[in-house]
Amino acid sequence: MSNLSVLYDAPGPRARFRNGVYTVLFLGTLALAGWWAWAKLDEKHQLEADKWEPFFTDSRVWSTYLLPGLQDTVTAAALALVIALPLGALLGIGRLSDQWWIRVPSGAVVEFFRAIPVLLLMLFANEAYAMWSDVDREVRPLYAVVTGLVLYNASVLAEVVRAGVLSLPRGQSDAAQAIGMRKSQTMVHVLLPQAVTAMLPAIVSQLVVIVKDTALGGVMLGYSELLSNIRLVATNYGNTIASYTIGAAVFIALNFLLTSFASRLEGRIRRGKRGTGAVLSTTTTEEMDVAGDVPGPHRPGQGPDTGT
Repeated sequence: MSNLSVLYDAPGPRARFRNGVYTVLFLGTLALAGWWAWAKLDEKHQLEADKWEPFFTDSRVWSTYLLPGLQDTVTAAALALVIALPLGALLGIGRLSDQWWIRVPSGAVVEFFRAIPVLLLMLFANEAYAMWSDVDREVRPLYAVVTGLVLYNASVLAEVVRAGVLSLPRGQSDAAQAIGMRKSQTMVHVLLPQAVTAMLPAIVSQLVVIVKDTALGGVMLGYSELLSNIRLVATNYGNTIASYTIGAAVFIALNFLLTSFASRLEGRIRRGKRGTGAVLSTTTTEEMDVAGDVPGPHRPGQGPDTGT
């Protein structure tokens, strides 16, 4: 019995031998695939030192292409994030409303923009700005990219908010209604603060998607984000593999910083809730007792609380 796991039986000698064989075969196949890719790259002279040298010796590669592209990527992603988060929260809360004239339009907006690819939203936004606004031609791609990202990601975040609120126990809203809180007060002061922790992983995943989707604006609208500038480096220096490898590394580092910050924030929120959640201090209880909101305990020298 000591060899048995809680969920499954421990593998016997044959199973361990078979798993070992599978592991060796997998590692061997992976090594062969890596060797084949290395050989092909070396055959095309993509691994030579001169292909990678500009990134370490020529400062113009960074000052002219990579850093400005990274700045434009962060700018578009940050603007989309700042607008999409509150808009998504409003749409998600609207879908939970008891009023049909709020719930139905919110649901229609969410379903409509969530069903359209974000690239099409960017293209439509670019044409709309070109025909019906006085937006300068130089900044129009930025406006179009941010608009497309906001419309799509706000719709997705609305579903995240709705799912996070619905995942809470029904007793939370029942308790709030029992003490006379309106539904708006229940949503703002009771449900949303508790749902934030449950929603954070999905929100962080969507933020990573926002950062990556900025590259669509560079492909179709000529927005000078990171990927489009990497393409210019590859064209000017003739080092396609090296350029895209460095670009991928920059994207990985950027998203890693974003997810690390979000993980630290989530940890602080969880620790804060463990330390301060749903526990009233003595002072707070006494203040509520004086106000008559909470019936106080029986005190010496007082009669029982008979409601008279």
